[in-house]
Amino acid sequence: MQGVIPASLPSKNALWIGRGLSGLGVLFLLFDGVGKVLKIAPVMEACAPLEIPESVIPGLGIVLILATLLYAVPQTSILGAIVLTGYLGGAVWTHVRMGGPVFPMVFPVLFGAILWSGLYLREPRLRALIPLRGQRP
Repeated sequence: MQGVIPASLPSKNALWIGRGLSGLGVLFLLFDGVGKVLKIAPVMEACAPLEIPESVIPGLGIVLILATLLYAVPQTSILGAIVLTGYLGGAVWTHVRMGGPVFPMVFPVLFGAILWSGLYLREPRLRALIPLRGQRP
């Protein structure tokens, strides 16, 4: 039998900050995913210098939308965060491979940190798995 890790409920402030960070992340990612599926001009122009084949872009959008929906549903939010981390890691690699300015390489990492921070603040199961110093279970 597995031990049960007690999970503390977040404070109201932490819960709302977490929901806000997660909500902004979800809106941004859904907007980006839909833009890829619909192949809107700004998305296609941004992908051209990265040498991403045009035929691949809608598939990337579908993967991004599905991963974002996993993240948005409380029961699957941790799985969604893991899948989005992999997706964002691919974005980092794409920018590193092509070279260029540093910000496009760092942005997916910062965005992933925002997603995980929002999830950590609103999800007791995650805080139980990864307690920060000074926190009591």
